Amino acid sequence: MDSPAPSEQILATLLLEKFDQLTEAFASIPQELANSVLPVGGSNSPVQLVLHCCGMMRRWSSTVNLGIEVPRDRDAEFTTVMDKEAALQLAHDARKGFANDLALTAMHAAPVAAPPGRDGEYWMATCQGVLLHVLEELCQHLGHLEITRDCLARDAS
Repeated sequence: MDSPAPSEQILATLLLEKFDQLTEAFASIPQELANSVLPVGGSNSPVQLVLHCCGMMRRWSSTVNLGIEVPRDRDAEFTTVMDKEAALQLAHDARKGFANDLALTAMHAAPVAAPPGRDGEYWMATCQGVLLHVLEELCQHLGHLEITRDCLARDAS
């Protein structure tokens, strides 16, 4: 495979940086709050947000872009209770797989396995577009996790 273009390297770096920031924010949360939710209907725990991001990233980078299925139970991501260290290990493994997916991705090619019902999405035209969607989701959930962390810490004190 040819060396990635500068814009492709920038996207890959941003994706990994945002995921690292999400993981670092999660790591800063005490174990006793890792599975806590805010007193708002539909709130997600920090563990659930991390697991969701792991599943989301790999679904788009591997299953969709490369056609290599990575099993995922999206519904379970939002109900799981897990030890913080186990979630951090899962995040480490997901990051490693995601980085490998990025290295294999032909950014300007069409995704290999576009999900049904998504063909009308403009960003589904290329693998790079799909990864821009992943960046969008990571940024959204990083903010969500930071707010959740801050509120849980405030309520715990």
